Amino acid sequence: MTTFPLLAVLLPFVAAFAGLLLSRRPRLPHRAGQGEAGDERRRVHRRAASIAVVPTAVAAVLALALAWEPGFAYLRGDALGEPVGLDYGVIVTGGVPISLTLQADDLSAILGVLVTLVALAVQVYSVGYLHDDPRYPSYSAFISLFTSAMLLVVYSGDLLVLYVGWEIMGLCSYLLIGHWWEDRGNSRAAVKAFLVTRLGDVGFLFGIFVLGFAAGSFRIADVLAAVPQMATGTLVAATMLLLAGVAGKSAQVPLHTWLPDAMAGPTPISALIHAATMVAAGIFIVARLFPAFQGAGPTLDVLAVVAAVGMLGAALAALAQDDLKRVLAYSTVSQLAYMAGALAAGSDRAAIFHLVTHGAFKALLFLCAGVVIHQVGSNFMSRMGGLRRRLPVTFAATTVGLAALMGLPPASGFFSKDAVLLAMEQAPAGGGLTDAAALLLYGCALATVAVTGAYAARAWLRTFFGAARAVAALPEPPPGTAHVVDVREAPRSMLVPVVLLTAPALLLGFVGGAHLDMAVAAVGVALALLGAAVVYASWRSDPTADPARVLGPLRVPCERAFYVDDLYAAVFARPVTALARLVVRTDDVVVDGAVRGSGSAARGLSGVLRLAQNGNVQLYVSGVLAGILLIAVGAVMFA
Repeated sequence: MTTFPLLAVLLPFVAAFAGLLLSRRPRLPHRAGQGEAGDERRRVHRRAASIAVVPTAVAAVLALALAWEPGFAYLRGDALGEPVGLDYGVIVTGGVPISLTLQADDLSAILGVLVTLVALAVQVYSVGYLHDDPRYPSYSAFISLFTSAMLLVVYSGDLLVLYVGWEIMGLCSYLLIGHWWEDRGNSRAAVKAFLVTRLGDVGFLFGIFVLGFAAGSFRIADVLAAVPQMATGTLVAATMLLLAGVAGKSAQVPLHTWLPDAMAGPTPISALIHAATMVAAGIFIVARLFPAFQGAGPTLDVLAVVAAVGMLGAALAALAQDDLKRVLAYSTVSQLAYMAGALAAGSDRAAIFHLVTHGAFKALLFLCAGVVIHQVGSNFMSRMGGLRRRLPVTFAATTVGLAALMGLPPASGFFSKDAVLLAMEQAPAGGGLTDAAALLLYGCALATVAVTGAYAARAWLRTFFGAARAVAALPEPPPGTAHVVDVREAPRSMLVPVVLLTAPALLLGFVGGAHLDMAVAAVGVALALLGAAVVYASWRSDPTADPARVLGPLRVPCERAFYVDDLYAAVFARPVTALARLVVRTDDVVVDGAVRGSGSAARGLSGVLRLAQNGNVQLYVSGVLAGILLIAVGAVMFA
């Protein structure tokens, strides 16, 4: 089993390489008909699907083998075991060496299972979702590369090797979010995600350097062993810098704005990025280096404040969105803040437990949303409704996913959210946070539970209940239309991953829920049901109106996500754009003007000289004689 981590990383990487190289469509004869072209496209599609799905499935089996005992032991809170893996050599840099180590310990083993299973579900789901997309081969190859990069982050035993996977993920996310780049909105969303996450990654890289040079090694085991000997200032500086990268990748305030816009990509990509891979990476890093963060009290206070603001603000924003995928996107920001709050409260196990259950039920919800959108032809809940009988399987799966999101028993989120709330409740006694930060964190967490119940109930009611409002393939519904499209369940390739993900979303909590606190659980369930009841009462009073009206005057600010994007546009985007225009104008007027001016001056001077070069010999002789005369006069005068 010592080679399993390496094989798990290499299999998706080889699949990506083979997918890009071997799934190129051969040129058809010049007179090939449409039927022949369609058959060839389907053959290429099937070959690309096989190249993508089979290696990911084998990697999932390897990850399950690595995690069968240690991963579940980690979730239960049992003692940690020895890592499984190998050291493949050292890169000598002239300074601190880089260790090529891949290993699976208790933490990385369970994350490896989450990554590979969700990636496998997304690959299978995408076969049906993008069956008519001519760029499916490159799409599936980039998913494989993304999976390989995330597994490199998970299984790496060296911080700089981890950083390689971290950056490849950023590149793949850009390519996948912008898959439909013909739409300007999609390409801009991809660029935004790339720039925002790169901004955080600058701090992340310098944080790695601070830890590595302070420990004399970039090996994670050596760094953690050296933490007790590091100065508090060093730990605070390193963890604050690392926190910038965590905020970028895991969409924490204030670098969260890329995540809702990333919904422009295909829905399976939303499930992959927002459930199990990229956004999970930041939380995983904090848990991986948790002793370093525990030794930096100010960093934990900052993390607590960021988590408190993010979880409640994103939940309120989710309550006001009409786009179903944006509801789930803001929900992801909120739930990631829950995990960050658990880390700030001193419980890395609670954070990872919720990360795992969230990966299962949020991937399920995104894939269910993809089925609804694929069949209805619109992202907007205002064009849905009455779908529970037309999409019975999707309705049942979505109900399980939303119950887990709300934290209702016996769904997995009930157990993991209880663990998170318990950690926050006990945070002041733990000593990691100041009392003010702990109180803010716990108060916002309780309020977020109620708001989560509200937006989950709203999405459920608006999508599956009430009057049918589905209008397919129209940019805008006709005024007063009552037309209903013939909505049916999705193809089997899309439904099978949905059905399979329903099981962990429903049952995974029992694995790590042995330490359930009934008092905290009761409070969480009561608050979630209270939020859902308020929305249900609003919906029952007028099923045609949006229950988000319960927000009152806060509805527009929540819908605009509290104008954070507008603030960034005013503070950063517009000044930078204005500066760019000034630079262009300066280059055109000053630099190019000087060049053009020198050319004009040379042409003017040449025009003057042309007057003397008119071909008149008498003028030339007169000029020579005049010159001689002037020289002679000058010589006499100066002599």
